[in-house]
Amino acid sequence: MPDDQNPATRPRAPSAEGLAETVRAAARKGPPPVHLWDPPYCGDLDIRIARDGTWFYLGTPIGREALVRLFASVLKLENHGYYLVTPVEKIGITVEDAPFLAVDFRIEGTGHDQRIIFTTNVGDETVAGPRNPLRVERDAQTDEPAPYVHVRRGLEALIDRKSFYRLVDMGAHHGGWFGLWSDGAFFPIILSEEFSGA
Repeated sequence: MPDDQNPATRPRAPSAEGLAETVRAAARKGPPPVHLWDPPYCGDLDIRIARDGTWFYLGTPIGREALVRLFASVLKLENHGYYLVTPVEKIGITVEDAPFLAVDFRIEGTGHDQRIIFTTNVGDETVAGPRNPLRVERDAQTDEPAPYVHVRRGLEALIDRKSFYRLVDMGAHHGGWFGLWSDGAFFPIILSEEFSGA
């Protein structure tokens, strides 16, 4: 019997349940060291992260927050693709925009010394700054801003609309730009002259 037809040697199809069990086992001693894992690619799984941060499995929203956070803890960006990784397997998933959604933030300090600390929909906290930059893209057709903050290892969070409006209220002008200060860095949002004319 050819190897690819032999059940004993045929690669196992990935499943959400099996992946979750492997991740739980790997995470028992602390946060999963995803950056140290380089397992073989084992195919894609029908998991999709929508633009609003909702995780879907086989077209159905994953309602268990603990499971979403578990999967989010082993998410990896590699060669422009998103994967869930364990010590033994790497499984491709679909991400519509950014893998995380920044749903709130708090401010520590004032002026140029302030720090903007974001909270994501999966419980991560990230301080905007030189290591975790803010960036704003504008839609070519609608000119609507899409703001992002880096969370970890190339993974970003889309900043939700209510948080972005609050951030704009705290903005400042610097070097011909309107933007935000955080952790000693200035992040431009829009040219000052365009902001003033808006």
